[in-house]
Amino acid sequence: MSAANELISITSGDLSARINPFGAELSSLTDAQGREYMTDADPAFWSGRAPLLFPIVGALAGDTLRLDWQNYRMSKHGFARRSAFMAVEQAADRAVFRLEDSAETRASYPFAFALEMAFTLSGLTLAMVATVYNTGAAALPFSFGFHPAFAWPLPGGADKAAHCVVFEHEEPQPVRRVSPGAGLLLPESEPSPVQGRELLVEESLFTADAMIWTDLASRSLTYGAEGGAWLDVAFPDMAILGLWQVPGARYICIEPWAGHADPLGFSGDLSDKPGIVMLAPGMARSFRMDVTVRAG
Repeated sequence: MSAANELISITSGDLSARINPFGAELSSLTDAQGREYMTDADPAFWSGRAPLLFPIVGALAGDTLRLDWQNYRMSKHGFARRSAFMAVEQAADRAVFRLEDSAETRASYPFAFALEMAFTLSGLTLAMVATVYNTGAAALPFSFGFHPAFAWPLPGGADKAAHCVVFEHEEPQPVRRVSPGAGLLLPESEPSPVQGRELLVEESLFTADAMIWTDLASRSLTYGAEGGAWLDVAFPDMAILGLWQVPGARYICIEPWAGHADPLGFSGDLSDKPGIVMLAPGMARSFRMDVTVRAG
């Protein structure tokens, strides 16, 4: 297997991906012409690429995980993105990574678990499947989310201002925001910027941080622009979506989630948090995100 800090490459011939075992993070997605569909990770804006969000999505109030009257320290989005995964399977077109609980994880999250992340390329589609296993004797409360940053503009020559997101279904419901600084889910909502099924992507949408749909009708969307490339994105197992960027950056994050940040004012137990997933002992739960490239 590769060294812990060495990117692992897979290819279908039509697409190639490189994954960093640190965080099991997708770092690059290129087509046969070598065109890049992921962020340039300019540190002037954000150096992330596609972190995995586990065992929480977003922030906890006071960065504190409350469980059975005990408090544990956990920073935004959890520890998976800052953990070294083991590469447990590697083929020309597929790689699988695994993170298991340890003394270090149990200090902030006192549960037995395994998180497996599989990347498979087939033609022009990258399938990403995260599977959470409860290897302990108690119910496992957790959230999981994908956080990939795709190039904006995408390859193909279309103007950045022409890019849009087209949802599978109409999305008239209001969107949510997080509080400045603390990153907690605000109770107020604002009118949806989606016109029918279409959202024109503009930097001004993100001056108040991410846009969050907490009860999305769609389980797929398309992102791109006429005259350039498109990405078809499917997330059949997740009902929450975040769209985010730092204004001025050359990426947009399309983030399907199972769970979200603590609501403002929430001070309860993790197992009672809105949106939390409860997994019985010995069970597993998978979350899939497929990205299909339609090159311009």
